Formats: sequence, C-alpha cells, structure tokens
Amino acid sequence: MGIKVLGPDINESLKGFAVNKNGEIRFGLGGLKGVGEAAVENIIAEREKNGWYKDVFDFSKRVVQRSVNKKSLESLAYSGAFDCFPEFHRAQYFHVGDGDKLNGLEKIIQYGQANQTASAASANTLFGDMTSAMQVPVPKIASVEPWTLTELLDHEKDVTGMFMSGHPLDHFKFELKYYGITSISDFNEIKETLHLQPNPGKQLRVAGLVIDVQHRVTKTGKNFGSFIIEDFSGKTDFILWSEDYIKFQNYLEKGQNILLTGFFRSRYNQPNNFEFKINVMSLLETAKQNLTRSIEISMQPASLTPDFVSFIDKNVREYPGKSSLRFTLYEPREQLKVSLYTLEKGFLMNEDMANFLLDNPDLEVNVGLVG
Repeated sequence: MGIKVLGPDINESLKGFAVNKNGEIRFGLGGLKGVGEAAVENIIAEREKNGWYKDVFDFSKRVVQRSVNKKSLESLAYSGAFDCFPEFHRAQYFHVGDGDKLNGLEKIIQYGQANQTASAASANTLFGDMTSAMQVPVPKIASVEPWTLTELLDHEKDVTGMFMSGHPLDHFKFELKYYGITSISDFNEIKETLHLQPNPGKQLRVAGLVIDVQHRVTKTGKNFGSFIIEDFSGKTDFILWSEDYIKFQNYLEKGQNILLTGFFRSRYNQPNNFEFKINVMSLLETAKQNLTRSIEISMQPASLTPDFVSFIDKNVREYPGKSSLRFTLYEPREQLKVSLYTLEKGFLMNEDMANFLLDNPDLEVNVGLVG
C-alpha cells in the first residue's frame, strides 16, 4: 500500500504495531522475541513519565531492573531498537574489546546497575542531595567494524521474524536487473496460467533467498526435497526428485541465495498438470563471474567524463578476465553513433563494476550471457 514499515525504536515504539507522527508504521516492542511483556511495559512507562531516552547509558540508568534483563536488552540491540542512538552500531554491543572481560552491552548493564545502587544508597543517607558528586563513570565501548548486511539481517530476522533494514538480495540488484531473471511474481503468474497458454520447454531463470527446506523420503524409500525461495516480489516452492535431489541437495540450505534455470513440463502426460524441471542450480553470488560473456554500455558523449574513463581503466586493470567490454556513443540529434570494444584484453565482472553501473542511470547497460 506504499506505507513505510519501520523497525523497532526504543523511543518511538509502543507495545504493538502503531502509527507514528509521520504516518509510518512502527514495529511494536511486544513483537520482539526474547523481550518479555514486563520489560516492554517498564520501558514504555518510564519513557512516558520522564521523556525520551537520551542515549543508551541514560536508558540503562532508568530501566535496568529485574523486568528488563540481559536477554531483553540483547533482543532490543539485535532488532535495531537502539539504532536511534548514533554513538554505537549493533556490533559494538556484542564485541569484547582487547583486555576486556565484558562485551559492550554487559558494560552498559553494569553501568546502569551501579547507578541504581548509588542512587539507592544516597537516598538513604543525610547527604542525598550530593548524588552528583558520586556519579558512576561512563564505560568505554570498544570500536569494531559494523556487521555485514547479511549478519545484521540474520540477527534481525531471528528477533523480529522479518527483514527490517534491507533484504539479503540487496547485494544482487545488478543480477536481478540484467541477467534475464524472471521475478517470482511473474514466475507464479506463468505457473498459474499454464493451462490457458501452455508453453512447455521455455527456459526460465529464477533467483531468490531460500527460506524453507524439507528433506523427505517417499513411501518406496527414495529421497526427495522441497524448498521455498523468495525475492522482492513474492515467494514460490519447488520439489526435487531422485537424481535431481542428489545433484542439487547441497544448495538446499536456509539463507542461501540461489539461481536456478529450468522449464515447465507436463507431469504424467496430463495436459493440465505441470511441474518445473530444474536443470541448473548455482549460488547467485557466482553469476557475475560465471555468466557474464560481455557488457555493452551505451551512452551520450556528455556522460563520457574523466571520472568515467578513470574508473573503467582502473577496474579493467584490477580485474582481468575473459568477459568483453563494448561502448556505444550516440548523438540522438545528429543520429551519430560509434562503437568501441575490447579485442585482446577482457575483464572479470565484479562488484565494483556492478555498483558503478547501477549508480549511473544515464548509462544504458546490456549484459551478454554465457550459454
């Protein structure tokens, strides 16, 4: 419906899914695995009473009690609920620095507990108004490289049940756009209308994230498997029988991004009973290197900048290979066109080249595929 759904936020989320001031849907804290109901109620009640949490240390001082334990805080950190505090990224909460015995989150918990102990002690003395002189020092949280998108999303989905910050297929937008891959929504539409417009034998490429796998045995003792993949448009399921199952079973692992090629064929010679026969399966991450025969870039002369020339020259030198490059310069008003292409030296298609081409919408790109 075009409405943004945002991840959990310690300063904005309510217990359930709710609409924020900008008309966006905010993930509810009650939907996080490992965060108990008492913890959620405590966090929201404290926030409503004394205002937003200024940072993770302020949060720790105000809510670290029995109801908000270490498990709850870990789930909040994994889910991205602390991302509103820009001082730290998620990996820092779980990293143990050199010479440390505690990870970042454990230090934060210890800090909160120490503050509460100090506050309780000072409240019971004649010098309760001198608590400012007894402040607990803020711990130093060790620096570490941020998690990769894959790591971040793995933890996020484990706690929230879905991908909130992105999708594992974000790494493969170039392949999904230029490698003749049929979106799963289109694939499902083809499958559902085969009885109306049968087109057996037409090769289709489909790619997606494996989200479910079942390894089974038939009544006659033969192994087979079923699996479900999803992309940005939807999800679909496949079955692998006997030899195909043995051939491709190593790819049937949740979290794998796979590319498969196959065709629909009638099953048991019944005209309205079709199955998708998979004849090639591979990891999607190998597609750029293994399937790219050529890259053709069409552009107007204005796009031929020094930065463009410098990047192409450097990239081709850094990634030698067998794929060819072809450039077509065209001037639409004068209807002039000239083509340039590599003869002796090729290159290996790579992530840097893919990102560069995606980031320059003025370039028209065509990928010639192997096979």
